[in-house]
Amino acid sequence: MEKFEKLSGIAAPLPLINVDTDMIIPKQFLKTIKRSGLGVNLFDEMRYDDDGNEIPDFVLNKPQYREAQILVAGDNFGCGSSREHAPWAIKDFGIRCIIAPSYADIFYNNCFKNGILPIALPQEQVDVLMTEAEKGANARIEVDLEAQTVSTSDGEVFSFEVDAFKKHCLLEGLDDIGLTLEKSAAIDAFEARATQARPWV
Repeated sequence: MEKFEKLSGIAAPLPLINVDTDMIIPKQFLKTIKRSGLGVNLFDEMRYDDDGNEIPDFVLNKPQYREAQILVAGDNFGCGSSREHAPWAIKDFGIRCIIAPSYADIFYNNCFKNGILPIALPQEQVDVLMTEAEKGANARIEVDLEAQTVSTSDGEVFSFEVDAFKKHCLLEGLDDIGLTLEKSAAIDAFEARATQARPWV
């Protein structure tokens, strides 16, 4: 998993509350077990019309937000079903950080497991960042995970809380497999002892 330390990028404004995982990645795209290839279908029903043409007014279809790496969203982001395809699609599109007042718990935890930093901030601070995001390519938001800060292009800085273990995993680029591999020496030693003690197993 790619390490997350600092991120300076364009933020896309999505001022909607209760954005559920079916809105993020509709059910017809859940057949795959690959983490790649879902970015094109992120927010599919809002991005495309019935004929598959882009809807120009949707934020991620606007030229200034096609390369957005940050998403500023409304309250209760990621609610609904627990599909992990939702963070897969977000990451595959290129978004590495989401900023919202609150998240559904399962979605929030799945973000960390897939290299995405979900930041929860008070509504008034999210409002400031939403206004900043509406400036498009004229403004870049900076996220510093080590310092736990979000900065606007005007120099306004907001601090955020993050679980120490989840922070460590993102900083080191460790998903569940990576965490297990950190213990590979201990696992090998255990298996060697177990083989010696119970050679018939």
